[in-house]
Amino acid sequence: MAKTGCNLTDKKVLIMGLGRFGGGLDGARFASQAGARVVVTDLAAQERLGDSVEQLRELENVELHLGRHEPDDFATADIVVVNPAVPPNNEFLQIARKHDKLITSQIELFFQMCSAQTVGITGANGKSTTTALTAHLLEKAKPAGDRGAYENVWLGGNIGNRPLLASLDQIGPRDVVVLELSSFQLEQLAQIQAAPHVALLTNLTPNHLDRHGTFEAYCAAKENIFRFQQVREDARPVSIFNAEDPIAMRWYDKYAQQGGRRCVKYSADEVSDEIREGFPLPGRANLSNLAGAITTARQFGVADRAIAAALPDFKSLPHRLELVTIKNGVRWYNDSIATTPQSAIVALEAFDEPKIIIAGGYDKKLPFDELGQKIARRAKAAVLMGQTADKIASAIRAALPDPSQLPIERASSLAQAVDIAGRLADPGDVVLLSPACASYDMFDNFQQRGRMFADLVRNAREGL
Repeated sequence: MAKTGCNLTDKKVLIMGLGRFGGGLDGARFASQAGARVVVTDLAAQERLGDSVEQLRELENVELHLGRHEPDDFATADIVVVNPAVPPNNEFLQIARKHDKLITSQIELFFQMCSAQTVGITGANGKSTTTALTAHLLEKAKPAGDRGAYENVWLGGNIGNRPLLASLDQIGPRDVVVLELSSFQLEQLAQIQAAPHVALLTNLTPNHLDRHGTFEAYCAAKENIFRFQQVREDARPVSIFNAEDPIAMRWYDKYAQQGGRRCVKYSADEVSDEIREGFPLPGRANLSNLAGAITTARQFGVADRAIAAALPDFKSLPHRLELVTIKNGVRWYNDSIATTPQSAIVALEAFDEPKIIIAGGYDKKLPFDELGQKIARRAKAAVLMGQTADKIASAIRAALPDPSQLPIERASSLAQAVDIAGRLADPGDVVLLSPACASYDMFDNFQQRGRMFADLVRNAREGL
């Protein structure tokens, strides 16, 4: 795919997919500032796009086509900027290809025009926390007075609505940009054979099989983060792998044999006691995330003593093992980000206390056998809801010698699930919203699910 360059004056730029949390805002803002005629199209109606639409009103030369996609928009646009959630074989993208239109994405545009060093972090689980931790350490533990290291630290990518395209004029060549990269974004970057200068893989377990089809295809998309790393004049690329993940270690062996790059391994066991003492997040999985962030920060000259000093200020990301409240001796945790069985398993392993798990949701066609075994061994009770409730219940029962030994309750709504969990919980227990599934059967997204859970818990009667 050819580079777009920066001259968008009077070009018709079509932003495909605004998103309820403004996923297309950065591209629209960038194109508008560059003098383009911008059309934003989304299948969702205006009333479902809320604040995203309001922010677009601040921009010039922006036209909205919401609640539908118009074939003529794709036939007449000069450039189509595609949301990562849109499959490459989408029928409207086929119209654009038929008319020889340039199809790109926000992440491609950013990599083509950004002069800073980039750190990219991907994986099935832990990538958001590892990304945020890495940016925190680079910012807070930056080597003092070292003009040869880096200047400013930027955080963005799949981690949330953090505009980077529209900030390109502020990002300098001596800055570092830390990016969470999804499998969808890595597929887009593969179109231009681009990858970050420093790349890290947290782990690989099945995810997004409704989009990728097979686990092998999902892994292939993730591997793009290493496959297209390029040697720079000023530095060779760095590839960082989790030593506790079998696929990561296969890739380590593969890429360590190739010249021109540095390959590094990390493990949770390598985190020193001094650093552990100041780390506020629970569970071994978070310790692994920290190990990855430390390994990345060291590539930029950050010292362990500075890391230990910076860690107590780090706050858990919303919806990721986030402590909502403690009521009557029961701790309630919001882990709505857990949209795969493996991520829910990680959450269950983070606590030694008796656990009541609230799980279930949209069916991404992932297996629940291992989750059922983990709930059977480590949970006090399970409250299930959504499309996958029956599948998860069957997996739990199959793992129990006596199905009556672990209560399995059904809930028709999140409110009912909270009420049931409250009745089952005793002082000293943990109630954990860790759905193991996407949210789309009952909610707009995992953020809405997590916020509703937090509101329900905080506003519940004192007897909860």
